[in-house]
Amino acid sequence: MRAIEVASFGGPEVLSLAELPEPVAGPGQVVVDVAAADVIFLDTLLRGGWGQDFFPRTLPYVPGGGGAGTVVQVGDGVDPAWIGRRVAARAGTGYAERIVADVEEVVPVPDGLDVEAAAALVHDGVTALRFDRLGAPDKGEWVLVLAAAGGAGTLLVQLAADAGARVVAAASSDAKRALARELGAEITVDYTRPDWIGRVRAATGGGAALVYDGAGGALGTAAVDAVADGGRYVTYGTAEGFAAPDATATARRGVRVFTPLRDGRPDRTTVRELLGLVLHRAAQGRLRPAVTATYPLERAADAHRALASRTSVGKSLLLLGG
Repeated sequence: MRAIEVASFGGPEVLSLAELPEPVAGPGQVVVDVAAADVIFLDTLLRGGWGQDFFPRTLPYVPGGGGAGTVVQVGDGVDPAWIGRRVAARAGTGYAERIVADVEEVVPVPDGLDVEAAAALVHDGVTALRFDRLGAPDKGEWVLVLAAAGGAGTLLVQLAADAGARVVAAASSDAKRALARELGAEITVDYTRPDWIGRVRAATGGGAALVYDGAGGALGTAAVDAVADGGRYVTYGTAEGFAAPDATATARRGVRVFTPLRDGRPDRTTVRELLGLVLHRAAQGRLRPAVTATYPLERAADAHRALASRTSVGKSLLLLGG
């Protein structure tokens, strides 16, 4: 089968098309014929060798972490009724025509939802719903979403708006801010401007009650100043490394800081529950993954370049036609 392989850590050029053996389902596993593979910004960091303490990768490896398609094989102990079903699957790989996943990490795709939308929710949907629960946006309060046009950011904008919150979306281009407004943001700001935090504080009357930091690094650290006293700050961005808010300053202001990535991954049961819920919401039309860029498998490097250059608007996928 065709797959993308990383033989050495480096730039997008290390993503090479390879012919690999067909996977075989072991006990408790299924093989999924992939129609669409999920692509997230974290993939670009891991390809470069970042994050080995949190997300270890042994070379050579097939990047990605799942997608959506059709079950074509089951292992011992798995109900044969899974064969032929459309599913969203979390797995240790994703950029391949077929992947193996534990049956506990496979969720049926609801009727009325296409596999591309399902693939777009495999990670960002779970992330957004998990952080939505953590931040708990409330009706009428101001919520700032930083990196609002990314895969998770677009979903957090929608979830906050659906909860009745007033959303400020921070993004770096006109196209990204336009998408955020389309998805429910009331106000948008350009975080490349030096006065962007002041603009958020002015628009919200002193700061947002809840800030979702999808940028990380220095930008995410600065975003703490956009949180109102007594507010909540959920940081998950990794584009420039993790944010590093001053613990003394946040404690003095009564700001609660949540660092879900540093706190470890949720267990499989929680992930499966969240994935099922987010797929159901999407099938109901209450949540729309903003898939705006798709690439054939052999152009995985182009997908990574677009993500790394911050030119991508919305969600990117690899389409395999499975």
